[in-house]
Amino acid sequence: MLDQRQKLFTIGQFAAIHGVTKKTLMWYDEMGLVTPAVFGENGYRYYTYQQSSTLETVLMLRELNVSIPEIKGFMEHRSAPGMERLLSAQIRELEERIDHLRTMKKTLVSRHQDMMALLHLDLSEISVVRKEKSCLAVVPVEQEVPTAADVERVIGAVKRHSLQRLHDAVYGSMIAVEHLYQGYYDRYEALYVELPRLSARKGLHIRPAGRYLRAFCKGPWENLPGRYEEILAYAGAHGLTLYGWSYETGLNESVIDSFDEYITQIEIPIQE
Repeated sequence: MLDQRQKLFTIGQFAAIHGVTKKTLMWYDEMGLVTPAVFGENGYRYYTYQQSSTLETVLMLRELNVSIPEIKGFMEHRSAPGMERLLSAQIRELEERIDHLRTMKKTLVSRHQDMMALLHLDLSEISVVRKEKSCLAVVPVEQEVPTAADVERVIGAVKRHSLQRLHDAVYGSMIAVEHLYQGYYDRYEALYVELPRLSARKGLHIRPAGRYLRAFCKGPWENLPGRYEEILAYAGAHGLTLYGWSYETGLNESVIDSFDEYITQIEIPIQE
């Protein structure tokens, strides 16, 4: 009886055993990854049992997104150290992808919550909320109104902190509370990008944990001074002392066609 290890499988049989197509096996042959053990006189391709481990290795590496040249180089000089290097590199890449997906999930959850809140938002309301500490990458603004160059610098900050795209982050602008008390409602001093997690990197701005006064303003930025006057009046009437910075964030720029529908969220820390 023929030893199973010496049995020849047609390309169709071998493809079915490993859950791939005949076209895939033919392509691997062209790439020099898995060559048939025997070519019959009729031109048919035949594979052996021993080639199963070779094919499975190639399939595993392909699933890990290892490039064809890398796989070919490994298959030509197979060794435990070579496999260890390949797998170590792929583990690092997977960890980076998983980290990015976790960040994306956090961003999506936050955006979804924002959209749900927008459906029931009372724009006239001024409320007290509690926020956790967070880290901001800050870009100073040299003029009162941020310019296109300032936005470019924010994009640079996104890249420096390994955020894949601008939509991976929460970003906005900052005004010193002392300027608000002085009536300078448009004296912006910085743009910021909120990092997805706390960081010990130097040069970051720490937005403190604690109670914040939160309000909303609908329409163009020209409407903000009037809203700040209402916020300060509310704080005074309720005996609240504001400090630090006012953090402005746009909530709905991705779902509006007119700037008249733009909603700015304002959050200002309250002195405990």
